Amino acid sequence: MSALTQTQINAFERDGYLVVDNVLSQDAVLEPVRQEYAALLDRWCLRWVAEGKLQASVAALSFEEQLIAVYESGLDYCQALDISLPPGAIEPDTPFHAGPAIFALIRSAPLLDCVSSLIGPELTSNPIQHVRIKPPQKLVDKAEVRSFITSTEWHQDRATALSEADNTQMITAWVAITDATVENGCLQVIPGSHREAIKHHCPLPQLGIPDKLLDGAQGVPIPVKSGGVVLFHPLTIHGSLSNHSSGIRWSFDLRYNVTGQATGRPMFPSFVVRSKVQPNSELHDAAVWEQMWLNTRSQLANQSPVQIHRWPADAEICA
Repeated sequence: MSALTQTQINAFERDGYLVVDNVLSQDAVLEPVRQEYAALLDRWCLRWVAEGKLQASVAALSFEEQLIAVYESGLDYCQALDISLPPGAIEPDTPFHAGPAIFALIRSAPLLDCVSSLIGPELTSNPIQHVRIKPPQKLVDKAEVRSFITSTEWHQDRATALSEADNTQMITAWVAITDATVENGCLQVIPGSHREAIKHHCPLPQLGIPDKLLDGAQGVPIPVKSGGVVLFHPLTIHGSLSNHSSGIRWSFDLRYNVTGQATGRPMFPSFVVRSKVQPNSELHDAAVWEQMWLNTRSQLANQSPVQIHRWPADAEICA
């Protein structure tokens, strides 16, 4: 994979999104991520077994079976497996994952080639990033509203950042680890919606645009195979379907912005991932990246909760 073609760039500018197949190598990039996550979940399962929260037999299961068993046991794997600290209250031991395989994924040259084609060669890894590993919807509690578990409401990625980043040139790269299909809850998008201004979002039950502001617009499902990437303009309205398959649906949300521009989450660490002008400014050490997050956690622990929502839940539009 190399830089995007002019035809692809034109399609992105027209539609506000672009599906790019076969960006990431299964052997070189995705398999290390799978192995890293299998080891991570193993460690958490052993901990939960030791605490009496999980049956010991779960430790012998596959990654997918473990994840489903953990969810069915009422344990929260979302933050334990995530690649960012959460908004809200942060404790000294709030878990997150910043492993070398994820760092390599973020820095993958073919992925950066795609992003550079759209916003240039001076790229910063934006700290608004997440893993989403969704269990089958038939197992999901009816009261579940978290976008890490169930379907995702219509939203614009610009709305997940503070207003200081409203003029930042930013790209979201939605990376498929498993195939994303209509059945297992792939993304859906409203083409051309990036040409509109940022819309009001209601923060509860999950951040989303109220139906009355969507004017009946219809979404288009966008399936993508493992190793493929969906690139989004920060104003493009998108969401996801529910996972009606019998297996998990696994993806990462990665974001990149032009270096020197506001990230929209200044309390969390960012780093230069590519620079043509100052190549020595690039971060190449995964351990340094992890330490940046550890330092941030220490600084924010037991302080005022991290606030990221710019709109109050009690706004009239949200009623």
